[in-house]
Amino acid sequence: MAKFLATYHGGGEMPADPAMREQMMAAFGTWVASVGDGMIDPGAPLGPAKAVTSDSVRDEETRSVEGYTLLSAASLDDAVELVRKHPFVSRGGTIRVSEAVAP
Repeated sequence: MAKFLATYHGGGEMPADPAMREQMMAAFGTWVASVGDGMIDPGAPLGPAKAVTSDSVRDEETRSVEGYTLLSAASLDDAVELVRKHPFVSRGGTIRVSEAVAP
């Protein structure tokens, strides 16, 4: 089985209303359970970031990646099928799925 990194893009902010946040987390938990053995790490939302280059370190003004999940699947197409029903997508977000290529 190959490993895949699913990164979350867009989708808006977490709702301020605690009941709405709880509903979102419940939907996420249901999705995690539906992935079964394909789940390596359900991941987490990402916070502030810094960009590191050979000659500088700077604060990132905007987040291009809002969160991540690590999956296991037989193929890229199979990994994509695991995230198609993710509640983040139904909120208008995009999930990019990339295969971790072994050297």
